[in-house]
Amino acid sequence: MKAARFDRFGGPEVLEIVDLPDPRPGPGQVRISVRAAGVNPSDWKKRRGLMDEELPQTLGYEAAGIVDEIGEGVTDAAVGDRVFGFSTEGAAQAELAVLSYYAPVPSSLDFSGAAALPAAIETATRALDQLGVGSGSTVLINGASGSVGSAAVQLAAARGARVIGTASPANHEYLHSLGAVPVAYGQGLAERVRSVAPDGVDMALDIAGSGVLPELIGLAGGPEHVVTVADFAGAQEHGVVFSRGDAGRAVHALADIGELIEAGRFSLPVAQTFPLSEVAEAHRAGENGDVRGKLVLLVG
Repeated sequence: MKAARFDRFGGPEVLEIVDLPDPRPGPGQVRISVRAAGVNPSDWKKRRGLMDEELPQTLGYEAAGIVDEIGEGVTDAAVGDRVFGFSTEGAAQAELAVLSYYAPVPSSLDFSGAAALPAAIETATRALDQLGVGSGSTVLINGASGSVGSAAVQLAAARGARVIGTASPANHEYLHSLGAVPVAYGQGLAERVRSVAPDGVDMALDIAGSGVLPELIGLAGGPEHVVTVADFAGAQEHGVVFSRGDAGRAVHALADIGELIEAGRFSLPVAQTFPLSEVAEAHRAGENGDVRGKLVLLVG
């Protein structure tokens, strides 16, 4: 099969499309003929050598496609099913991928829309679960207009929470459409939040990693009410929980999201698609940082 891989660290130019042996599903897993695979910031962090030291490395943790082989004990999927989910091996940007966690593709979505979901909804759901976001609570989301942020806004609103989201003024109308009260980030953030929530907030989620944990702690009434998915050093310094997938993934998000999507209560825009052969261009687009929505590779 064809797959994206790199055998040295560096810029997007190190990415190659190579031939690799076809993977086989283990117990509880399914293999899909990949139709689309999501691209995430972790991909270029890996490529730069900021995450794993071994070489060579494949890429991709989320994909959607058609089941073409099932592993031992699988009873909730059959060959021919449309599914989306996680490749825990990090090899989803390929013609074939093994998914360890998966769910049916919502009927209203195409493969690219489904491939955009797993990482964003799992990260957002895990953090909201850790914070205990529920009906009647007020949650501040720092960095609310990206894929994880916009997922968190919608999922928190679906739980019945009041959501305040930080973003640049250009994204305020977008946040409002998702159900959030938008505020501008930057100097004076705390005062702007208190102008719409005079008593502060019940909890805060940091997705941007922009160095505002002290302000979030003050607004939420203590570090125990703040979770970050982006600022590991700040979390250690200020006693905030750093949410990471290896401590337990919120994989229930995959099965739960379909109902919200079909009810028109959740959407995650795909900003741009690229053929698998142009994976380097997808990295360049993502690293430029001016994309709202997901980048997705189309396969087959």
